[in-house]
Formats: sequence, structure tokens, C-alpha cells
Amino acid sequence: MQKTLIASTFALLALTTSAMAEKVKFEYWYGLTGQLGDQVQATCDRFNASQDKYEISCVSQGDYATALQNTIAAFRAKKHPTIVQGVEVSAPDLMLSGQVYPAYKLMEDHGFDINWDSYFPGIANYYADSQGRLWSMPFNSSTAMMYWNVDAYKSIGRDEAPKTWEEYETVLRELKEAGSACPAGYAPSSWVDLEQFSMVHGEPIATKNNGYDGLDAEVVFNTTLHAKHMKDIKRWIDEGLLLIKTRETGLSTRDAFAAGECAHYFGSIASHQAVTEQVGEGFLWDVAMLPVYEGTERKNSVVGGASLWTLSGKTDEQYRGAAEYFQFLAKPESAEFWSTVTGYIPVTDEGFDYLVKKGFYDERPYKGREKAIESLTYSPVTPLTRGIRLGNFVQIRAEWTSQMQAVLSGQKTPQEALDDAAKRSNTILRKFERTYNGKTLP
Repeated sequence: MQKTLIASTFALLALTTSAMAEKVKFEYWYGLTGQLGDQVQATCDRFNASQDKYEISCVSQGDYATALQNTIAAFRAKKHPTIVQGVEVSAPDLMLSGQVYPAYKLMEDHGFDINWDSYFPGIANYYADSQGRLWSMPFNSSTAMMYWNVDAYKSIGRDEAPKTWEEYETVLRELKEAGSACPAGYAPSSWVDLEQFSMVHGEPIATKNNGYDGLDAEVVFNTTLHAKHMKDIKRWIDEGLLLIKTRETGLSTRDAFAAGECAHYFGSIASHQAVTEQVGEGFLWDVAMLPVYEGTERKNSVVGGASLWTLSGKTDEQYRGAAEYFQFLAKPESAEFWSTVTGYIPVTDEGFDYLVKKGFYDERPYKGREKAIESLTYSPVTPLTRGIRLGNFVQIRAEWTSQMQAVLSGQKTPQEALDDAAKRSNTILRKFERTYNGKTLP
């Protein structure tokens, strides 16, 4: 009897050990660090705790660029992850790589019913093909906002953020006349100054509907309203209305705003949580949509951040695990968790409505973040406001930034810098076009 009991116990232990060993494991490489990286890890821990069949291993690669570089290198050794986090403008590079298992197909193949129509168009179109099918799962999503110091505005008799750039200039002058040493901090940002600016004004960044209609697109941002805007920014700097703020010279634009040094900061809604934690007690501040020039019919802004891409070369069980993880992230409860611990916004109207009904945006520290959704959904998406689909756009961002630094140092005029940035950017695009000669965007 005792021998039978012992044998049964060992058999049970063997079965338990076998079941544990059979847990399907797969990797996810992401490009965030610090507090945001910790919260990505938390989503993985929550998924692992929610079921016992799959185990996702989430590994930070430091930043978005490194995550993709390491993934490319790992492919050669067949040690790449199942999922990689790709910055929004990397979509054409990944779509044409031939190494992606499209999200819509992954979910369809494994029997998951995702309401793709629930994804906000200002987010979904960045990652969708010409048929509107999502190739990656939107994840950490944001858009650009204007942060403004409510107390500083009260000192000049104002209680609302400017809706136009002309009014913004007036506010800057009033603040300076009232004694403000820094009406606004400034540091060149392609994402804010070029990309989001062009979207809300309905202005092209490139031909071929910003690259969506062909690899032979050329940038034209040196000929649009963007050129006027950069000239205005340089003039405001020269007149002491904007002060250059970078970490290299002291405080970043965000830190200078949170410290009460500068009355404005332009940046991601994802910074809302960080600003909340940085500001002193009693500091009144808010966020608003980006201004537009007078006479402009405002359009929707677009997504910033990144999405999750499934890569080829994995087992069907690992793909099912990835699909389960995506399904987990698509739940409203996951949207609530992610929006609570970060400044990122829900990516679906289902997730947003869930938070609204719970009163999520009614009180600080979350009050104001709903304005990012208002900005993303301000107008129906047009061919020019769905996003940017230009190859190697990370390099184009770098070229733009380099040229704007030349403006700030007095080496070039804004127009000279933009002309040079456009010329260099088109060289980058022609190289990308040659790399994928004969291919077309999906």
C-alpha cells in the first residue's frame, strides 16, 4: 500500500513537472527604460499571472533604435524574439522586411476576434496597409500637446490656452512684459515641429500622400507652412520669447516647465505622468491641443510612440502565445492599467469609453489626458493626416534636427536649413527605394 502511495506521488510530481516544463515560452524585446520600461515589464507579469499556458519573457533593449538593430542582428543567428516593439515611423521598414507576421493575420489564423474598427483612425492608419488591415498592434500611443502654466496665465489676465500661433505669440509677449524670464522653452523636435504641426494643418511632408502611395516619394516640407513656422520660431528665439532648453545646457524643456522656469512646453501626452510627479504642490498647469495658424481648418493629429510587431521564424505555439498577449492588451482593463501607470492613452474607443464611464479623467492626476484623444479624433483622417510612410524616417528626423541645430547656432537661416534637410532626406529616400527595388508597400 505504502509502495503504491509513493509510486502515485512520484507519478503526480512527474506530471506536475512535465506540465510546468511544457509552458510555452516566447520573447518580447522592447525599447523603453526607467519607469516606462518597468511598466512594460508589469504588463508582461500581469499576462503571465492571468493564465498558466504561456510565459512571455520581456527584455528591454534600451531604446527603439537599439531594439530593432538587435533584432536584425539576432535574425542572423536565429535568436530573434517573437515580438519586437517598433517606433511608429519604422512601419515601412518592417512591412517591407519580409520578416513580419502581420497582426491582423496572426489574430485571424489563431481564432481571435479583434474589433479592429475600435482602434482610433489617427493611430490605426500608421500601422495599416492599403486595405486598412493592421500589421502591428498599437501599444504605447501618444500625441503632441501644449503644456501651459495656469498660474502664469493668470498673471496676465488669461485663463485659456491659445488656439492659434498668432495668439500664442501675443501670450509670449505679454508674459515677457510681465517679467517672465522664460515665456517658453524650446528644443528642436521633428515630431512636434514638423510631423504633428504638418498633420494638424493638413500640410504634406512628402509627395505620394506622405509616402503611402509609393516608394518614389520626395519630401516637400521646405516648401510648406512648416517653413514659415520655423522662421517664426527663430524670430521668437531672437526676440527672447523662447529660450533654448536642453539637458546639455541645464534643464530640458519639460523639466524647465515642471520647475516653473518656463511657462510652456510642447511634448508628448505621455509626459503627463512625469510632469505630474515633478511639479511642486500647488502648481497649476494644464494641457491643450497644438495651436494652428489663423485661417487654417484644424485637422487631426497623429500617433506617436510604438506598436508591437510579430516576427517570422517561430513555432505555431509561440504565435498563439503572442496572439493571447495581444488579446490581453486589447482588453479595457489593460487600457486602464496602462493609462494609470503611464501617460499613454487608450488606443481604442472601447478602452477610452471604459475609462470615461469610470470617471478616470474627472480628477487629477489624469484630468486633461482626454484632450489627446480629442486631438487625435478632431477630424476624419485624410490621405495627408493618416501618418508618414517614408523609409528610414528615423534618419530623416536626424537630418532635420541637425539642420535646425545649425539654425540655432547662427550658421544657417531656417530656409537654408530646411532646403538642405530636404535634399539630404531625399537622398535617404532614394537609397531606401533602391534597397526595395521592385517592391511595393502593402
